[in-house]
Amino acid sequence: MDLQEYLKSVESLVDKSLFRYFGDAPGKLDKASAHLLLAGGKRLRPAMVMLAAEAVQKGSSDRIFPAALALELTHTFTLVHDDIMDHDSLRRGVPTVHTVWDEATAILAGDVLYARAFELICKAEADPSSKVRAISMLAKACEEICSGQSDDMAFETQDEVTRGEYLDMVRKKTGALYAAAAGIGAILGGGSPQQAEALHNLGMTTGIAFQIQDDLIDLLTPKDESGKDRASDLRAGKKTLIAIVAEEKGIDLAPYKRDLSDNEIDAIIKELHDAGVVDEVRQIALDLVHKAKAGLSVLPESEEKQLIIEMVEFFVTRGF
Repeated sequence: MDLQEYLKSVESLVDKSLFRYFGDAPGKLDKASAHLLLAGGKRLRPAMVMLAAEAVQKGSSDRIFPAALALELTHTFTLVHDDIMDHDSLRRGVPTVHTVWDEATAILAGDVLYARAFELICKAEADPSSKVRAISMLAKACEEICSGQSDDMAFETQDEVTRGEYLDMVRKKTGALYAAAAGIGAILGGGSPQQAEALHNLGMTTGIAFQIQDDLIDLLTPKDESGKDRASDLRAGKKTLIAIVAEEKGIDLAPYKRDLSDNEIDAIIKELHDAGVVDEVRQIALDLVHKAKAGLSVLPESEEKQLIIEMVEFFVTRGF
């Protein structure tokens, strides 16, 4: 099975399971909680959980599948809250939760998803000590995500953000959940401490690369392909790695913190390409993935290990 075939199979399995759990949401809050969850998605974090489990112990992913769902709920809870803070109106090709309902309902909807994620991870079949480690890892990741989002918001009012500050923010905001996905899969799948640590580290490093690529997609990919508002980071004045590298090359993106026409976005994209900003940012992401793959030597050779390698490469080559 190639990577895209595997990801499609996981996506289908997750979608069906989520619809079974959340498709008949009766009340306003339940419907709001299910809205973005059922709008689709690549389901990459559940796939990471399942691949990590299979890589350490063949046949273990079925019994820990609820943990894979837990990671998708956690991811979706962060998106619901991020959309409120970023004032985004579109996500996965549908209106965001706070625009369909209101901000208060969206906050509560995210909280519901957060709570149900922990309920689901408890349903994974594993020994009690492994469950405690996995639950603790997910809780720590949620704390890190909140800290990273706080840093990201604070950057908007800082005059200067360094590469190191940006990468530390992304480590928490995005890397932590991918690290938890890979680490939890390994722990619940029955992997050794060394294997769990290696997969956790891989998830962390490639999660940073994933976010860098996401920032590039935000700027470069049209709305009809990404399902998101185009150049929302640029219009919000976010200190992404693109903005930091651009500033190092003498390009100030601050004047673009406003509503922009498609022609204006196209013009700044051309300027960034011509200055080598896009290529440099993309290379940073590629280097992170190369470093992450080197740590997988503690895993036995298997189809799942190869799929993990292909998956993290996909993180920095995808267009949406």
